[in-house]
Amino acid sequence: MSVPTTTLPSGDELPQIGFGTWNIPEGDVADAVRTAIDAGYTHIDTAEGYQNEAGIGEALADYDREDLFVTSKVLPSNLNYESLIESCEASLDRLGTDYLDLFLIHWPNPAISLRETFQAMERLHERGLIRNIGVSNFSQYQLSAAHHIADFPIAVNQFEYHPWFQRPGLVEYCEETDTVIEAAAPLSRSDVFDDEVVRELSETYDVSPAQVVLRWAMDNDVVVIPKSSSPDHIRDNLESVELELDDSDRRRLDERDRDRPCYDTGPRDWTRDVYGISE
Repeated sequence: MSVPTTTLPSGDELPQIGFGTWNIPEGDVADAVRTAIDAGYTHIDTAEGYQNEAGIGEALADYDREDLFVTSKVLPSNLNYESLIESCEASLDRLGTDYLDLFLIHWPNPAISLRETFQAMERLHERGLIRNIGVSNFSQYQLSAAHHIADFPIAVNQFEYHPWFQRPGLVEYCEETDTVIEAAAPLSRSDVFDDEVVRELSETYDVSPAQVVLRWAMDNDVVVIPKSSSPDHIRDNLESVELELDDSDRRRLDERDRDRPCYDTGPRDWTRDVYGISE
């Protein structure tokens, strides 16, 4: 099965579908990653906040590292210079790799200078520890500020995107600035499977609802990162790359936007440990 790719500013090729590992426990993730790679995934997405990097590293050791595209993310509490360097080095150690293909700021943190964060990212890039730099869960305003500050291309913005939460303003800005869009929670954590158009198209094409939703996003030039620990679902999600949706059916899904997020709901609890901002 041939997986299409998107070219990053560095020239690296980012597979348009990746295997997400959020909420897969350390003890289960190695088997899930092996299942994914054996099925044909070459793009693996994790984060230090997922607390499963060591298990992923156990699986990655069984494969040729150069054949894989590995992403991790730094917690917003670790965005100051020294903490970010240490966090990246610790992620590399847990993953058992010498470099990350993509390193993302997991969430913005208003208490830490973005300029300081980017200086640390540049240092990691100079050392060859990371090959591409990006952000995650940045709004249009936050991404605009990041572009103004950064002295390097911001390769990716990974954020919640699915038929019920299409974020046209943010998408348009990413397209204008050549920032690749990665869809976190591309299946709305299964909520969107209840959509009547998704169900109808699933029956029409004789495929799973997940395949319909993933193919729609990829047709919109969005990189998708579905997550599952079920071997059948892992393989089924990948088969979305072979589905062809009619233009009229894609437009029907375009019209399903409800501005309804499943996790990126706006206001934050800044006292949580992931942000490290004291009251």
